[in-house]
Amino acid sequence: MATQADNNRNQSAGYSIWKVVLVVVLPFAGGYFLSYLYRTVNAVISGRIIADLPLDASDLGLLTAFYFLAFAAFQMPLGLLLDRFGPRRVQTVLLLAAAMGAFIFSIGTTLFELSVGRALIGLGVSGCLMASLKAITMWFPSERWPLVNGCFLATGGLGAVAATGPVEALLSITDWRGLFLGLAAATIVVSALIFLVVPERQEVGRSRASFRGQWEGVVDIYSSRVFWAAAPLCIAVQGVGFSIHGLWAGPWLADVGGLDSTGVATVLMAMALALTAGFVFTGVAADRLQRMGFSLDRLTGFGAILFIAVQALIVSGLVTSEIWPWVLFGFTSNMTVLVYPRLAQAFSLEMSGRVNTSVNMLVFIAAFVMQYAMGGLIELATPTGADGYPASAYRITFGIAILIELASLAWFVLAVRRLPARKA
Repeated sequence: MATQADNNRNQSAGYSIWKVVLVVVLPFAGGYFLSYLYRTVNAVISGRIIADLPLDASDLGLLTAFYFLAFAAFQMPLGLLLDRFGPRRVQTVLLLAAAMGAFIFSIGTTLFELSVGRALIGLGVSGCLMASLKAITMWFPSERWPLVNGCFLATGGLGAVAATGPVEALLSITDWRGLFLGLAAATIVVSALIFLVVPERQEVGRSRASFRGQWEGVVDIYSSRVFWAAAPLCIAVQGVGFSIHGLWAGPWLADVGGLDSTGVATVLMAMALALTAGFVFTGVAADRLQRMGFSLDRLTGFGAILFIAVQALIVSGLVTSEIWPWVLFGFTSNMTVLVYPRLAQAFSLEMSGRVNTSVNMLVFIAAFVMQYAMGGLIELATPTGADGYPASAYRITFGIAILIELASLAWFVLAVRRLPARKA
Protein backbone atom coordinates (compact mmCIF):
# COMPACT_ATOMS: atom_id res chain seq x y z
CA MET A 1 0.00 0.00 0.00
CA ALA A 2 1.34 3.42 -0.87
CA THR A 3 2.28 5.62 2.09
CA GLN A 4 1.30 9.26 2.48
CA ALA A 5 4.92 10.21 1.83
CA ASP A 6 4.76 8.18 -1.37
CA ASN A 7 1.56 9.89 -2.45
CA ASN A 8 3.03 13.33 -1.88
CA ARG A 9 6.43 12.59 -3.36
CA ASN A 10 6.41 15.24 -6.06
CA GLN A 11 4.69 17.87 -3.89
CA SER A 12 7.34 17.48 -1.16
CA ALA A 13 9.98 18.43 -3.68
CA GLY A 14 8.15 21.66 -4.50
CA TYR A 15 7.03 20.58 -7.96
CA SER A 16 3.47 20.56 -9.24
CA ILE A 17 2.37 17.53 -11.24
CA TRP A 18 2.46 19.54 -14.48
CA LYS A 19 5.95 20.84 -13.81
CA VAL A 20 7.10 17.25 -13.26
CA VAL A 21 5.59 16.33 -16.62
CA LEU A 22 7.28 19.29 -18.30
CA VAL A 23 10.79 19.05 -16.87
CA VAL A 24 11.03 15.29 -16.20
CA VAL A 25 8.64 13.27 -18.35
CA LEU A 26 8.90 15.18 -21.63
CA PRO A 27 12.74 15.26 -21.89
CA PHE A 28 12.93 11.53 -21.22
CA ALA A 29 10.06 11.02 -23.67
CA GLY A 30 12.25 12.53 -26.39
CA GLY A 31 14.80 9.78 -25.84
CA TYR A 32 12.19 7.05 -25.83
CA PHE A 33 10.69 8.43 -29.03
CA LEU A 34 14.08 8.09 -30.72
CA SER A 35 14.69 4.62 -29.30
CA TYR A 36 11.49 3.30 -30.87
CA LEU A 37 12.25 5.05 -34.14
CA TYR A 38 15.67 3.39 -34.22
CA ARG A 39 14.12 0.04 -33.28
CA THR A 40 11.51 -0.04 -36.05
CA VAL A 41 13.01 2.00 -38.90
CA ASN A 42 14.69 -1.01 -40.52
CA ALA A 43 11.28 -2.42 -41.40
CA VAL A 44 10.89 0.52 -43.82
CA ILE A 45 14.45 0.87 -45.10
CA SER A 46 15.30 -2.87 -45.30
CA GLY A 47 14.65 -3.03 -49.05
CA ARG A 48 16.91 -0.05 -49.70
CA ILE A 49 19.73 -1.50 -47.59
CA ILE A 50 19.53 -4.82 -49.46
CA ALA A 51 19.51 -2.94 -52.77
CA ASP A 52 22.64 -1.01 -51.82
CA LEU A 53 24.58 -3.82 -50.15
CA PRO A 54 24.99 -7.57 -50.79
CA LEU A 55 22.79 -8.78 -47.89
CA ASP A 56 20.22 -11.59 -47.69
CA ALA A 57 17.34 -12.14 -45.25
CA SER A 58 19.59 -13.82 -42.68
CA ASP A 59 22.12 -10.98 -42.84
CA LEU A 60 19.37 -8.41 -42.49
CA GLY A 61 17.92 -10.22 -39.50
CA LEU A 62 21.33 -10.38 -37.84
CA LEU A 63 22.12 -6.74 -38.61
CA THR A 64 18.83 -5.50 -37.19
CA ALA A 65 19.05 -7.84 -34.21
CA PHE A 66 22.42 -6.41 -33.11
CA TYR A 67 20.38 -3.54 -31.68
CA PHE A 68 18.69 -6.01 -29.35
CA LEU A 69 21.91 -7.84 -28.47
CA ALA A 70 23.75 -4.69 -27.35
CA PHE A 71 20.59 -3.42 -25.68
CA ALA A 72 20.25 -6.62 -23.67
CA ALA A 73 23.94 -6.89 -22.79
CA PHE A 74 23.90 -3.53 -21.02
CA GLN A 75 20.72 -4.00 -19.01
CA MET A 76 22.36 -5.42 -15.89
CA PRO A 77 25.00 -2.71 -15.43
CA LEU A 78 22.34 -0.20 -16.46
CA GLY A 79 20.15 -1.15 -13.49
CA LEU A 80 23.08 -0.72 -11.10
CA LEU A 81 23.99 2.65 -12.61
CA LEU A 82 20.42 3.95 -12.51
CA ASP A 83 19.94 3.02 -8.87
CA ARG A 84 23.35 4.49 -7.92
CA PHE A 85 23.66 7.64 -10.08
CA GLY A 86 20.08 8.38 -11.11
CA PRO A 87 18.46 8.49 -14.56
CA ARG A 88 19.53 11.99 -15.64
CA ARG A 89 23.28 11.48 -15.79
CA VAL A 90 23.13 7.91 -17.06
CA GLN A 91 20.76 8.72 -19.89
CA THR A 92 22.71 11.78 -21.00
CA VAL A 93 25.89 9.76 -21.56
CA LEU A 94 24.17 6.79 -23.20
CA LEU A 95 22.41 8.92 -25.82
CA LEU A 96 25.78 10.23 -26.96
CA ALA A 97 26.78 6.62 -27.67
CA ALA A 98 23.59 6.21 -29.72
CA ALA A 99 24.47 9.31 -31.73
CA MET A 100 27.90 7.85 -32.48
CA GLY A 101 26.27 4.59 -33.58
CA ALA A 102 23.87 6.40 -35.92
CA PHE A 103 26.79 8.26 -37.48
CA ILE A 104 28.76 5.03 -38.05
CA PHE A 105 25.65 3.39 -39.54
CA SER A 106 25.22 6.34 -41.91
CA ILE A 107 28.71 5.87 -43.38
CA GLY A 108 29.00 2.07 -43.14
CA THR A 109 29.64 0.08 -46.31
CA THR A 110 30.02 -3.48 -44.95
CA LEU A 111 27.93 -5.77 -42.80
CA PHE A 112 30.52 -5.43 -40.02
CA GLU A 113 30.48 -1.62 -40.05
CA LEU A 114 26.70 -1.47 -40.11
CA SER A 115 26.53 -4.02 -37.29
CA VAL A 116 28.90 -1.95 -35.14
CA GLY A 117 26.77 1.13 -35.73
CA ARG A 118 23.57 -0.76 -34.99
CA ALA A 119 25.07 -2.24 -31.80
CA LEU A 120 26.17 1.21 -30.58
CA ILE A 121 22.66 2.51 -31.22
CA GLY A 122 21.25 -0.37 -29.18
CA LEU A 123 23.69 0.33 -26.36
CA GLY A 124 22.97 4.05 -26.46
CA VAL A 125 19.19 3.77 -26.28
CA SER A 126 19.24 0.84 -23.84
CA GLY A 127 18.40 3.21 -21.02
CA CYS A 128 15.67 5.25 -22.71
CA LEU A 129 12.80 3.29 -21.20
CA MET A 130 14.53 2.08 -18.05
CA ALA A 131 15.83 5.54 -17.08
CA SER A 132 12.35 6.93 -17.70
CA LEU A 133 10.65 4.26 -15.59
CA LYS A 134 13.19 4.93 -12.84
CA ALA A 135 12.37 8.65 -13.01
CA ILE A 136 8.65 7.88 -12.87
CA THR A 137 9.10 5.78 -9.71
CA MET A 138 11.06 8.67 -8.17
CA TRP A 139 8.51 11.38 -8.98
CA PHE A 140 5.07 9.71 -8.93
CA PRO A 141 3.16 7.66 -6.30
CA SER A 142 3.24 3.89 -6.86
CA GLU A 143 -0.48 3.44 -7.52
CA ARG A 144 -0.15 5.80 -10.50
CA TRP A 145 2.78 3.97 -12.10
CA PRO A 146 0.69 1.90 -14.56
CA LEU A 147 -1.16 5.01 -15.76
CA VAL A 148 1.93 7.22 -16.08
CA ASN A 149 3.91 4.38 -17.66
CA GLY A 150 1.17 3.78 -20.22
CA CYS A 151 0.95 7.42 -21.23
CA PHE A 152 4.73 7.70 -21.34
CA LEU A 153 5.08 4.56 -23.46
CA ALA A 154 2.79 6.17 -26.03
CA THR A 155 5.71 8.41 -26.99
CA GLY A 156 7.49 5.26 -28.12
CA GLY A 157 4.49 4.51 -30.29
CA LEU A 158 4.87 7.95 -31.83
CA GLY A 159 8.48 7.06 -32.57
CA ALA A 160 7.26 3.95 -34.35
CA VAL A 161 4.82 6.15 -36.29
CA ALA A 162 7.68 8.44 -37.31
CA ALA A 163 9.58 5.38 -38.57
CA THR A 164 6.89 4.67 -41.19
CA GLY A 165 5.19 7.29 -43.36
CA PRO A 166 7.36 10.22 -42.26
CA VAL A 167 10.53 8.22 -42.87
CA GLU A 168 9.21 7.12 -46.27
CA ALA A 169 8.58 10.78 -47.09
CA LEU A 170 12.09 11.78 -45.96
CA LEU A 171 13.56 9.06 -48.16
CA SER A 172 12.16 10.89 -51.18
CA ILE A 173 14.57 13.76 -50.49
CA THR A 174 17.50 11.85 -49.00
CA ASP A 175 18.71 8.27 -48.72
CA TRP A 176 18.89 5.99 -45.69
CA ARG A 177 22.41 7.26 -44.95
CA GLY A 178 21.23 10.87 -44.78
CA LEU A 179 18.35 9.74 -42.57
CA PHE A 180 20.72 8.23 -40.00
CA LEU A 181 22.98 11.26 -40.10
CA GLY A 182 19.98 13.40 -39.16
CA LEU A 183 19.05 10.96 -36.40
CA ALA A 184 22.55 11.28 -34.96
CA ALA A 185 22.12 15.05 -34.69
CA ALA A 186 18.64 14.73 -33.14
CA THR A 187 19.99 12.29 -30.54
CA ILE A 188 22.68 14.76 -29.46
CA VAL A 189 20.00 17.44 -29.02
CA VAL A 190 17.85 15.19 -26.78
CA SER A 191 20.92 14.21 -24.72
CA ALA A 192 21.66 17.88 -24.07
CA LEU A 193 18.01 18.55 -23.21
CA ILE A 194 17.96 15.83 -20.55
CA PHE A 195 21.21 17.06 -19.01
CA LEU A 196 20.16 20.72 -18.93
CA VAL A 197 16.46 20.49 -18.04
CA VAL A 198 15.84 17.45 -15.83
CA PRO A 199 16.42 18.19 -12.11
CA GLU A 200 18.38 15.82 -9.88
CA ARG A 201 16.45 13.91 -7.20
CA GLN A 202 19.08 12.93 -4.65
CA GLU A 203 16.84 12.05 -1.72
CA VAL A 204 14.44 9.58 -3.37
CA GLY A 205 14.97 6.19 -5.00
CA ARG A 206 18.78 6.29 -4.90
CA SER A 207 20.63 3.25 -3.59
CA ARG A 208 23.31 3.94 -0.98
CA ALA A 209 24.47 0.33 -0.91
CA SER A 210 27.89 -0.74 -2.12
CA PHE A 211 28.15 -2.27 -5.58
CA ARG A 212 28.40 -5.64 -3.87
CA GLY A 213 25.18 -4.88 -2.04
CA GLN A 214 23.55 -3.83 -5.30
CA TRP A 215 24.59 -7.10 -6.96
CA GLU A 216 23.12 -8.99 -4.02
CA GLY A 217 19.87 -7.16 -4.79
CA VAL A 218 20.03 -8.45 -8.35
CA VAL A 219 20.46 -11.98 -7.00
CA ASP A 220 17.38 -11.43 -4.82
CA ILE A 221 15.39 -10.36 -7.87
CA TYR A 222 16.38 -13.39 -9.92
CA SER A 223 15.72 -15.65 -6.94
CA SER A 224 12.21 -14.29 -6.49
CA ARG A 225 9.19 -16.49 -7.20
CA VAL A 226 7.13 -13.50 -8.24
CA PHE A 227 9.76 -12.52 -10.84
CA TRP A 228 9.78 -15.94 -12.49
CA ALA A 229 6.01 -16.16 -12.33
CA ALA A 230 5.38 -12.90 -14.21
CA ALA A 231 8.49 -12.23 -16.31
CA PRO A 232 8.50 -15.16 -18.81
CA LEU A 233 5.20 -14.13 -20.41
CA CYS A 234 6.41 -10.57 -20.90
CA ILE A 235 9.73 -11.85 -22.26
CA ALA A 236 8.10 -14.11 -24.87
CA VAL A 237 5.34 -11.74 -25.97
CA GLN A 238 7.54 -8.65 -26.12
CA GLY A 239 10.29 -10.59 -27.91
CA VAL A 240 7.88 -11.67 -30.61
CA GLY A 241 6.27 -8.24 -30.86
CA PHE A 242 9.60 -6.44 -31.22
CA SER A 243 10.85 -8.94 -33.79
CA ILE A 244 7.80 -8.70 -36.03
CA HIS A 245 7.01 -5.02 -35.64
CA GLY A 246 10.66 -3.98 -35.76
CA LEU A 247 11.49 -5.90 -38.94
CA TRP A 248 9.50 -8.87 -40.24
CA ALA A 249 6.11 -7.19 -40.59
CA GLY A 250 7.53 -5.20 -43.52
CA PRO A 251 8.79 -8.19 -45.53
CA TRP A 252 5.57 -10.12 -44.72
CA LEU A 253 3.45 -7.32 -46.14
CA ALA A 254 5.62 -7.14 -49.26
CA ASP A 255 6.01 -10.87 -49.93
CA VAL A 256 2.72 -12.25 -48.57
CA GLY A 257 0.49 -9.19 -48.94
CA GLY A 258 1.96 -8.07 -52.25
CA LEU A 259 2.23 -4.41 -51.18
CA ASP A 260 4.71 -1.94 -52.64
CA SER A 261 6.97 0.18 -50.43
CA THR A 262 4.32 2.88 -50.01
CA GLY A 263 1.69 0.32 -49.06
CA VAL A 264 4.03 -1.31 -46.55
CA ALA A 265 4.80 2.07 -44.99
CA THR A 266 1.07 2.84 -44.76
CA VAL A 267 0.29 -0.38 -42.90
CA LEU A 268 3.30 0.05 -40.62
CA MET A 269 2.13 3.57 -39.80
CA ALA A 270 -1.33 2.25 -38.93
CA MET A 271 0.34 -0.35 -36.70
CA ALA A 272 2.40 2.33 -34.97
CA LEU A 273 -0.61 4.56 -34.39
CA ALA A 274 -2.45 1.60 -32.92
CA LEU A 275 0.60 0.83 -30.76
CA THR A 276 0.48 4.38 -29.39
CA ALA A 277 -3.24 4.11 -28.64
CA GLY A 278 -2.67 0.69 -27.08
CA PHE A 279 -0.11 2.05 -24.65
CA VAL A 280 -2.48 4.75 -23.42
CA PHE A 281 -5.43 2.35 -23.31
CA THR A 282 -3.42 -0.18 -21.30
CA GLY A 283 -2.34 2.43 -18.76
CA VAL A 284 -5.78 3.96 -18.34
CA ALA A 285 -7.53 0.58 -18.22
CA ALA A 286 -5.08 -0.74 -15.64
CA ASP A 287 -5.53 2.37 -13.50
CA ARG A 288 -9.32 2.09 -13.58
CA LEU A 289 -9.63 -1.69 -13.33
CA GLN A 290 -7.23 -1.92 -10.39
CA ARG A 291 -9.59 0.36 -8.48
CA MET A 292 -12.37 -2.13 -9.29
CA GLY A 293 -10.38 -5.00 -7.82
CA PHE A 294 -8.71 -6.45 -10.94
CA SER A 295 -5.07 -7.40 -10.46
CA LEU A 296 -2.25 -6.49 -12.84
CA ASP A 297 -1.57 -10.21 -13.26
CA ARG A 298 -5.10 -10.80 -14.52
CA LEU A 299 -4.93 -7.87 -16.93
CA THR A 300 -1.53 -8.98 -18.23
CA GLY A 301 -2.80 -12.48 -19.00
CA PHE A 302 -5.86 -11.13 -20.78
CA GLY A 303 -3.70 -8.81 -22.90
CA ALA A 304 -1.43 -11.69 -23.90
CA ILE A 305 -4.42 -13.77 -24.99
CA LEU A 306 -5.65 -10.95 -27.23
CA PHE A 307 -2.24 -10.49 -28.83
CA ILE A 308 -1.79 -14.20 -29.53
CA ALA A 309 -5.29 -14.40 -31.04
CA VAL A 310 -4.46 -11.56 -33.45
CA GLN A 311 -1.27 -13.30 -34.56
CA ALA A 312 -3.21 -16.53 -35.13
CA LEU A 313 -5.62 -14.64 -37.37
CA ILE A 314 -2.75 -13.21 -39.44
CA VAL A 315 -0.97 -16.57 -39.75
CA SER A 316 -4.19 -18.39 -40.68
CA GLY A 317 -4.13 -16.93 -44.20
CA LEU A 318 -7.66 -15.54 -43.89
CA VAL A 319 -6.18 -12.05 -44.28
CA THR A 320 -3.11 -10.96 -46.24
CA SER A 321 -2.80 -7.28 -47.17
CA GLU A 322 -5.64 -5.86 -45.04
CA ILE A 323 -4.67 -3.15 -42.57
CA TRP A 324 -7.04 -3.94 -39.69
CA PRO A 325 -5.36 -7.17 -38.41
CA TRP A 326 -2.07 -5.32 -38.20
CA VAL A 327 -3.79 -2.44 -36.42
CA LEU A 328 -4.97 -4.97 -33.83
CA PHE A 329 -1.43 -6.39 -33.72
CA GLY A 330 -0.03 -2.97 -32.83
CA PHE A 331 -2.81 -2.20 -30.34
CA THR A 332 -2.39 -5.42 -28.35
CA SER A 333 1.35 -6.02 -28.72
CA ASN A 334 2.46 -4.23 -25.56
CA MET A 335 -0.24 -5.04 -23.03
CA THR A 336 2.20 -7.26 -21.17
CA VAL A 337 4.25 -4.17 -20.21
CA LEU A 338 2.06 -4.21 -17.09
CA VAL A 339 4.61 -6.71 -15.80
CA TYR A 340 7.03 -3.80 -15.21
CA PRO A 341 4.95 -1.88 -12.63
CA ARG A 342 3.70 -5.20 -11.23
CA LEU A 343 7.26 -6.28 -10.40
CA ALA A 344 8.43 -2.80 -9.36
CA GLN A 345 5.67 -2.77 -6.74
CA ALA A 346 6.94 -6.09 -5.37
CA PHE A 347 10.37 -4.67 -4.45
CA SER A 348 11.68 -1.57 -2.68
CA LEU A 349 11.86 1.75 -4.52
CA GLU A 350 15.67 1.74 -4.32
CA MET A 351 15.67 -1.46 -6.42
CA SER A 352 13.30 -0.24 -9.13
CA GLY A 353 16.06 0.31 -11.70
CA ARG A 354 17.44 -3.19 -11.21
CA VAL A 355 13.98 -4.77 -11.23
CA ASN A 356 13.02 -3.17 -14.54
CA THR A 357 16.35 -3.89 -16.22
CA SER A 358 16.29 -7.49 -15.00
CA VAL A 359 13.12 -8.00 -17.02
CA ASN A 360 14.26 -5.85 -19.91
CA MET A 361 17.54 -7.69 -20.35
CA LEU A 362 15.70 -10.97 -20.89
CA VAL A 363 13.13 -9.29 -23.17
CA PHE A 364 15.83 -8.00 -25.49
CA ILE A 365 17.83 -11.21 -25.44
CA ALA A 366 14.63 -12.91 -26.57
CA ALA A 367 14.07 -10.23 -29.23
CA PHE A 368 17.62 -10.69 -30.56
CA VAL A 369 17.30 -14.47 -30.74
CA MET A 370 13.81 -14.39 -32.25
CA GLN A 371 14.54 -11.72 -34.84
CA TYR A 372 17.69 -13.49 -36.01
CA ALA A 373 16.05 -16.93 -35.89
CA MET A 374 13.08 -15.69 -37.91
CA GLY A 375 15.45 -14.56 -40.64
CA GLY A 376 17.22 -17.92 -40.58
CA LEU A 377 13.95 -19.86 -40.82
CA ILE A 378 12.61 -17.71 -43.65
CA GLU A 379 15.97 -18.03 -45.44
CA LEU A 380 15.54 -21.84 -45.53
CA ALA A 381 12.82 -21.38 -48.15
CA THR A 382 13.62 -20.86 -51.81
CA PRO A 383 13.07 -17.21 -52.84
CA THR A 384 10.10 -16.68 -55.14
CA GLY A 385 11.95 -14.05 -57.15
CA ALA A 386 12.99 -10.42 -56.72
CA ASP A 387 14.43 -11.31 -53.28
CA GLY A 388 11.00 -12.32 -51.96
CA TYR A 389 10.12 -15.45 -49.99
CA PRO A 390 7.01 -17.68 -50.09
CA ALA A 391 4.06 -17.12 -47.77
CA SER A 392 4.51 -20.58 -46.24
CA ALA A 393 7.96 -19.61 -44.92
CA TYR A 394 6.51 -16.65 -43.05
CA ARG A 395 3.49 -18.58 -41.75
CA ILE A 396 5.60 -21.43 -40.38
CA THR A 397 8.02 -18.97 -38.76
CA PHE A 398 5.29 -16.84 -37.17
CA GLY A 399 3.43 -19.99 -36.14
CA ILE A 400 6.45 -21.21 -34.17
CA ALA A 401 6.50 -17.83 -32.40
CA ILE A 402 2.85 -18.32 -31.41
CA LEU A 403 3.64 -21.72 -29.89
CA ILE A 404 6.38 -20.13 -27.77
CA GLU A 405 3.95 -17.49 -26.54
CA LEU A 406 1.27 -20.08 -25.71
CA ALA A 407 3.79 -22.04 -23.63
CA SER A 408 4.74 -18.88 -21.70
CA LEU A 409 1.06 -18.05 -21.15
CA ALA A 410 0.40 -21.50 -19.70
CA TRP A 411 3.37 -21.07 -17.36
CA PHE A 412 2.12 -17.62 -16.31
CA VAL A 413 -1.35 -18.87 -15.42
CA LEU A 414 -0.04 -21.78 -13.37
CA ALA A 415 2.78 -19.89 -11.65
CA VAL A 416 0.74 -16.81 -10.69
CA ARG A 417 -1.92 -18.99 -9.09
CA ARG A 418 0.72 -20.49 -6.82
CA LEU A 419 1.94 -17.13 -5.54
CA PRO A 420 0.88 -16.08 -2.03
CA ALA A 421 -1.92 -13.53 -1.90
CA ARG A 422 -0.70 -9.94 -2.18
CA LYS A 423 -1.19 -7.64 0.76
CA ALA A 424 -3.55 -4.72 0.27
